[in-house]
Amino acid sequence: MNPDALIVTTAFVVGLVGSLHCAGMCGGIVSMLHTGQKISSRSSLGSAWITSMAFNGGRILSYSVAGAVAASVGVSVIGLVGQEVGHTIMQMLGGLFMIALGFYLAGWWNGLAVIEKFGLKIWNKLSPLTRGLLPITSYLGALKAGALWGWLPCGLVYSALMLVMASGDPLTGAAAMLAFGLGTMPMLSAIGIASERVNIAAKPLVRRSAGIAVMLFGVFVFAGTNFLHGAHH
Repeated sequence: MNPDALIVTTAFVVGLVGSLHCAGMCGGIVSMLHTGQKISSRSSLGSAWITSMAFNGGRILSYSVAGAVAASVGVSVIGLVGQEVGHTIMQMLGGLFMIALGFYLAGWWNGLAVIEKFGLKIWNKLSPLTRGLLPITSYLGALKAGALWGWLPCGLVYSALMLVMASGDPLTGAAAMLAFGLGTMPMLSAIGIASERVNIAAKPLVRRSAGIAVMLFGVFVFAGTNFLHGAHH
């Protein structure tokens, strides 16, 4: 598989499996946004889905911007240390972050919570803007609220960003984070439509299975750095 396509595919799977983490961490936020909206005919299922798509569309747009920025940083790192060494280092780091994320999802180690604290500095500057958007009275307002939500500190997102840094291409980085966001949509959309947490996400067996799956992807990315690098040539 093309290395860029592999990064995009891996990001999607990480988003899909890791969205169980979203259910626990963002379930309350999703419910608040949906129950706090005052769009006409909000009781209809069609309107609820459009609102959900607007929220998630804004969130995924922010992820794509962050992905392009992360990949641009990756380009700078590669320029400093050389293409071969740079790709290898970043892909190994991406693999390690995914392994750490697997432990985090499974509830065996909360090391990524420390990294989430750094994201609070950005969030503290953006969070006051959310007050001016509530209650949501239009689909555009839902899109804006979702775009702000996308910058909420999240170890899952940060792990995905570490993965896309290895692409060394802003367009691939944006595409990978777009795919990641699409992977998280089924779970978060379901939460929003139901306006309540999805109980299955709290089951230890489910969380551990998801954590192990993400860890396996991390091991694949970490151990396959030579293969991925060779595919660039």
